[in-house]
Amino acid sequence: MHIPENYLSPATCAVMAVVAVPALAVCAKKAKQELSNETVPLIGMCAAFSFLLMMFNLPLPGGTTGHAVGGALAAALVGPWAAALSVSAALVIQAVLFGDGGILPLGANIFNMAIILPFVSYFIAKAVKKVVKSQAGEFAGIAIGAYVGLNAAALATAIEFGIQPSIAADASGLPLYCPYPLSIAIPAMMMPHLLVAGFAEAAFSVGIYSFIKRVSPISIRQESKGGNKLVYAFISALILLVPLGLLAQGTAWGEWGAEEMAELVESGSPLGFTPWGMENGFSFSALLPDYTVPGIPEVVGYILSAICGVALSIIIFRLAAGLLKKKSIA
Repeated sequence: MHIPENYLSPATCAVMAVVAVPALAVCAKKAKQELSNETVPLIGMCAAFSFLLMMFNLPLPGGTTGHAVGGALAAALVGPWAAALSVSAALVIQAVLFGDGGILPLGANIFNMAIILPFVSYFIAKAVKKVVKSQAGEFAGIAIGAYVGLNAAALATAIEFGIQPSIAADASGLPLYCPYPLSIAIPAMMMPHLLVAGFAEAAFSVGIYSFIKRVSPISIRQESKGGNKLVYAFISALILLVPLGLLAQGTAWGEWGAEEMAELVESGSPLGFTPWGMENGFSFSALLPDYTVPGIPEVVGYILSAICGVALSIIIFRLAAGLLKKKSIA
């Protein structure tokens, strides 16, 4: 679901950035009102979960891959406003450090995965819990919200892909960026997410939420040093398990390299050309592209990348908490 560089036109990227940045500013303001300085680090914990879950690639129908995002989990733990910040942090780290998702379409990726997913999942979960007032209702709400939220994010991504041939084409009518129209992009994105990825988001969300609620109930909306030790131990276990994400073969739909485009087969025939914007567009060299570390085995590099991503996720929000505390004292 990460939109790579040069799949969206510069105009689309600009519009999505204009939408995402003010939305995050509002989320930051609302989160600050809901969470104290002491609980801000919990957003970092949610960012760490989101970062890790997106490393567990799953095989999807059609020979592609996908992953959970952790947006529904974050919304259940810290609310949708803070969840938007946590997933956004994970997405920024992925794009800048690992080249997972583009720099120019970062606004679109944030809007899809960090805003649509947490808010849709949160309000659905809240509605279900109102109807079924029990722990079963709470978990059912999180599961349904996670499933619908992830698919809502996938639909937004598909639409952003699918409108490109209509809004950005050369003089001969060939698409400059993503070459697949809505009639192809929507089914190609939605079927795997409806059939597999949405259920993965639901399962991870309910499983991790119930674990945290059991071992450290106070961690939900509040920080508990004793309980959080078990939570961080769980995060450490996930880091060691991330190489399982390497077992999934294939590339996520819409995340191919420019050099692959001409040979891609959709609707029974190869595309036959590489869009000009993809071949000649913006280029960014990440420090550790595709979660690899030069000179060491892929599995070890994947684990080291997970450690870096988790550490940065937690450090960013701990620093933010420290700055907020100093500001409040001053």
